Amino acid sequence: MKKIPFRFFPLAFAAFFAMSAQAEDHPLWLRHCAISPDGAQIAFCYKGDIFTVPAAGGQARQLTSNVAYDGNPVWSPDGQLIAFMSNRQGSMDIYVMNKEGGTPKRLTTDSGDETPISWRDNSHVLFSAALWDEPKSIIFPSKQFPQVYEVDVNGSRPVKFSDITMEDMSLNAKGQILYHDKKGYEDTWRKHHTSPITRDIWLDDNGKFTKLTSFKGEDRNPVWNSQGDGFWYLSEQDGTFNVYQRTLNGNQAVQLTHFAGNPVRFLSASGNGKLCFSQNGELYTLLPGQQPRKVNVSIVADTNDKELLRRTLTGGATEFCLSPSGKEIAFVDHGDVFVTSTDYKTTKQITDTPEQERNICFSPDGRSLVYASERNGLWQVYRTKIKDDKEKLFTYAGDLTEEQLVKSNRTSFLPKFSPDGKKVAFVEDRGTLKTIDVKSHNVKTLMDGKYIFSYSDGDIDYQWSPDSRWIITNYIGNGGWNNADVALVPADGSQKIVDLTESGYNDGSARWALGGKAIVFASDRAGYRSHGSWGAEQDVYLMFLDLDAYEQFQMNKEEKERFDEAQKEKKKEEDKDKDKKKNRKGKKTQKNDQKDAKAQPLRFDTENCRDRIVRLTVNSTDLGDFILSPGGDTLYYEARYEDGYDLWKHEMREGKTTLVMKKVNGGYLQADSTFKHLFAMSDGKIKKIDLVKSEIKDVDFEARFNDKPYQERRYLFDHIWQQVKDKFYDPKLHGIDWQGYRDNYARFLPHINNNYDFSEMVSEMLGELNASHTGCRYYPSGPSLQTAELGLLYDSHYRGDGLKVAEVIKRGPFAVRNTGVTAGCIIEKIDGQRILRDSDYTSLMDGRAGKDLRVSVYNPKNGKRFDVQVRPISREAQRELLYKRWVDHNRELVDSLSHGQLAYVHVKAMDSESFRTVFSELLSDKNRNRKAAIIDERHNGGGWLHDDLCTLLSGKEYQEFIAHGKYIGRDPWNKWVKPSCVMVCEDDYSNGHGFPFVYKTLGIGKLIGAPVAGTMTAVWWETLMDRSLVFGIPQVGCRDMNGQYGENHQLDPDVEVYNTPEDYLNGDDEQLKKAVATMMK
Repeated sequence: MKKIPFRFFPLAFAAFFAMSAQAEDHPLWLRHCAISPDGAQIAFCYKGDIFTVPAAGGQARQLTSNVAYDGNPVWSPDGQLIAFMSNRQGSMDIYVMNKEGGTPKRLTTDSGDETPISWRDNSHVLFSAALWDEPKSIIFPSKQFPQVYEVDVNGSRPVKFSDITMEDMSLNAKGQILYHDKKGYEDTWRKHHTSPITRDIWLDDNGKFTKLTSFKGEDRNPVWNSQGDGFWYLSEQDGTFNVYQRTLNGNQAVQLTHFAGNPVRFLSASGNGKLCFSQNGELYTLLPGQQPRKVNVSIVADTNDKELLRRTLTGGATEFCLSPSGKEIAFVDHGDVFVTSTDYKTTKQITDTPEQERNICFSPDGRSLVYASERNGLWQVYRTKIKDDKEKLFTYAGDLTEEQLVKSNRTSFLPKFSPDGKKVAFVEDRGTLKTIDVKSHNVKTLMDGKYIFSYSDGDIDYQWSPDSRWIITNYIGNGGWNNADVALVPADGSQKIVDLTESGYNDGSARWALGGKAIVFASDRAGYRSHGSWGAEQDVYLMFLDLDAYEQFQMNKEEKERFDEAQKEKKKEEDKDKDKKKNRKGKKTQKNDQKDAKAQPLRFDTENCRDRIVRLTVNSTDLGDFILSPGGDTLYYEARYEDGYDLWKHEMREGKTTLVMKKVNGGYLQADSTFKHLFAMSDGKIKKIDLVKSEIKDVDFEARFNDKPYQERRYLFDHIWQQVKDKFYDPKLHGIDWQGYRDNYARFLPHINNNYDFSEMVSEMLGELNASHTGCRYYPSGPSLQTAELGLLYDSHYRGDGLKVAEVIKRGPFAVRNTGVTAGCIIEKIDGQRILRDSDYTSLMDGRAGKDLRVSVYNPKNGKRFDVQVRPISREAQRELLYKRWVDHNRELVDSLSHGQLAYVHVKAMDSESFRTVFSELLSDKNRNRKAAIIDERHNGGGWLHDDLCTLLSGKEYQEFIAHGKYIGRDPWNKWVKPSCVMVCEDDYSNGHGFPFVYKTLGIGKLIGAPVAGTMTAVWWETLMDRSLVFGIPQVGCRDMNGQYGENHQLDPDVEVYNTPEDYLNGDDEQLKKAVATMMK
C-alpha cells in the first residue's frame, strides 16, 4: 500500500475545517452592538451569539457558542470584560466574560429576566430588573417599570441602584447619569409616532432630575461625550431614528446622520468619540465631522443551524375531525394534517409543508379530506383522496393524491363537505359563504360577507343540513357585531336568508338536531352577564323548525312511550304495504322508491320558530361545547362551575342532570355514529370518552414531523405580513409602503435562527405601521423553578449579613398573623441557610411559593432571635399586594386632604372584576354619600368597559325612598349621582384611553393628569403555528361621531399635571393632590 506523505495532512485538515465552518461575507441582522472604550472593537449579536469585529471591519470573532440565546453585550470601562444576558438557565440572567471570550460567569440567579445596561465601574454591572420597590416610592408596581440594580463581577448579592426606570443609561466620570425614560406600555420597536408615551432624555445629577429633550416623538439611547458636557442620542425628529448631538445646557440639537426609511439602533461611543450603531441590520461607525461608514463584517464560525429536524409529535394537536366510520381521526399538529387510528398509535402524515394547514373535514365516505392551506401567501381549499379504491382508511393507505379544490385570488378557508358529498362549503374573504361543486368546480355564493364578521380566524361557525340543502350560520345582520344571531341560508344560491333567533343577545354555535327538524344553539339570554365584553353565562337551547317535532318533544314520559308504540305499529303496516308493492313492481321500482325516500327534502316552519324555543340546560354556566343525542332525549355539555370544565348529562324526559366526569377541559365534542363515544380535544391531546362506562382516555398518536425552521420562519413572516394587510383596521395601512417594508425585512430571514431575533425583526416591521396593539412576542418556556417572595420590602441601603426588613406588606405571609416580624428586623436564615452580605440568596427561594418555609429572624430592638414558619407567595401575588398597597396609600391621602369628603377608587383594568370592585367601593355605605369621587384610572392597560363605567358615573338622582317618614334610599340606587373626575396618565392604553375619551365626550366630569396616547382600537393577538409566538393586529378602529379615529389621536386632560421623578421617589403624588383640590372647590 502506498504511503501518503505527512505534509498532505495539514491540507486535508484545513479542507475539513473549511467544510465544517460556515463562511458569511455579508451577514445581516447584526444587532445590539457596542463599541469598545478604545474604539478598536465592536461587540454585536448575530444568530443568538456574541461576536466582536475590528471597528475598521474584517473577520468577526465568535465569543459565545452556547445553544442558549446570548445578547446585549456591554463593555466594561477598561474594555477588558463584556457583560451580556443569556437564558442558559431558563430566564435571562447577567453573565460576564473576558473580551477574548472563554467561559462566562453567571452573576444573577433570579428567575425573572435581567438586562445589562451599563457598568458603574470596572467591577460592577448595572442591569434592569423588576424585583422590589422602595417603601417610600409611589411608582406604580408593575413589570413595566423595572428598577436598576448593580452586581459585582464576583456574582454577589444585587444591590438597588435606582428605583427610577432608566433605559439605555450612560454614566460619565462625575457620576452623572443620562437615560431615557419609560412612561408606560408601548411596543419597544414602534416607530413614527408623536404621542405622550414616547421617550425623553433625562439627566440624573446626584438625585436632581432634569428633562433634556422636549420633542413630542421618540428621543432615546443617550451617550455621554468624553468631556461630560454633551451627548449623542437617537431621535425621530426627521421621521426616522437618526443620530443627534446636543450640549448639556443647549437647546439646539444637531443632526449627524440622515438615514431614511429604516431606523438607527443601539448607539454607543468610544472614549475618543467614535460612534457605533446598527442601521437596517448592518453596523456603522461615525467619527466627528465625517459621514457614517459601514463596517464590512465577515463571519467564519461553526453553526448549529438545522435545515431539517425530524421529530415525532405525541401532543400539540390544535384541531381534529372524526371520520364517519369512527375508526379514524384527522388532526392538525404544528400546521400539518395527520390521520390516526382511534384505537392504535399508527399515524399517517397527510401534508408536509412549511406552510400552515387547518379547518379539516372528512367526506361522508371517509375517503377524502378537505382543508385550508396558506400557500403562496393565500389561503385556499385543498382536497386529499385515497387513490386506491380498495383502501378505505387513510391511516393504512398507500398513495394519496392532493388537488387544489378552490382556485381564486381571495382568501378561502373553513371548508365543509355537504352530507351527500357533492359540494364543499367554504368562507371567502372571512365573510362570504360559498359552495363549490366537487365534480364541476362550479362556485355559488350563498351569503354576502356583510352579514358576517370574523374577529379571529376560524370563528365563523356554520353547518350543513342533513339533506344538503341548507346551512345554518352565525349572522350579524346590519351592525350586529355584539348581538350575533343564527341564520338559515339556502344552499341553492338564492340568498333568501332567514334570521332564526333574531334577539338582542348573543346566539351561536348552532347545530342541526332531530334529523334536521330542529337546531340546538347556545345563548346568553338567560345567563349572568359580566360587565363590558367579558362574556356571560350561557345555556343550550333547542329551536324547532317542525311543529310535529315540537309537540312530540313536549310529551311527558308516558305520552312519549304511547306515541312510540303507535309509530312502531304504523311502521309495520307501511312495511307490509311496501312488500306487496315490491312483489308487484319488481326490483327497479324498489330502488326508485328507496332513492325517493332518501332524497326527501326538509321543510321548515320558520314563521313561528321563535315561539318554539326550549331551554335545555337547567343552570346557566360558563359553557363549553355541547352535543344532543340523535333522538333528542339526552344532552351532553361541558360546563365550568369550579376549576376546569366538567362533562354533564341532562336527560329530558326525566328532567335529571348528572355529572358524567370531571375535568374534560372544554374541548370540541364529536360523537361516533353509535353515540356511545364522544371525542374531545384538550391541551393538545385528543380524548375518547366512553359514555357507557364513563371512562376517558387519550387517543395516542405518533406523528412523524419534518421541522424546517428556516422555511417555517419564512412562512410565518409572510403570514404575518398578509394578515396585517387583510385585517388591519385601516385598509390603507396608515399610508405606508407595506410591500416595500416586506421586501426589506425579508432579506434578514436567512440570517435569523431563533425566535428572539425573529420576533424582534417582525416587531421592527410591524412598528413601521405606527399603530398601537402590535408587535411580535416570543414566550419561551422559562425556568422550571420560579423565585418566590416573602411579602416583605427590604432596606436597599443595608449592607450587613441577612436582609433588613423595611416594611411588612399588608396582607402578605408575615402580616396575616402575628409573626413578630416588623420593620427593622433582620432575616438571617432561610431553612437554616445563612444569608451572607456578599452572597446571592435568591436560589433559596426558587420553587418555594405555597410551601412551608422556616425563616430565622433577629430583632435588633430587643435582641431576640426566633423562627417563623411561613408560606412564600409568587412574585405575581406579591405584585398584586403591592398594587393594593398603592391603592391604600392613595385612598388614605384623599381621605386626609379632603377630610373624608371625597371618595377614591382605582380602575385597575377594563374588565368585569375591576368594574365590580369600583361598583362595590363607590356605592358602599362609606362612600355613597360623600361630596364627590375621584376615579383614578392611571396605569390602566385596557379591556372593554367604557360604556359601563360612564353609565355608572352619569347617574342623576330623581327620587328618594321613604318608609314611615324615614329615608332609606334613593333612585338610581345603582349609579353614582354626585360629581366626579377621572385621573389619567401616559400609561393608559387601549380602553384605558377609550373610557376617559367617552367620559369627556359625554361631559360627565373633568380629566386630570397627563395626556393619553390615542390607542383605542380592538386587537386580535394571534397565536402562530409555533405556539410560543404571538403577534397583534389592531383590526377594529373606534371612530367618533365626527369621523375621528381614536388611534393616534391624543386625549388631553382638562387639568394637566405631571409627577416628576423626585415626586415618585419621595412619595409626593402631585396629580392626586391636584385632583383633590379641583374636586374640593
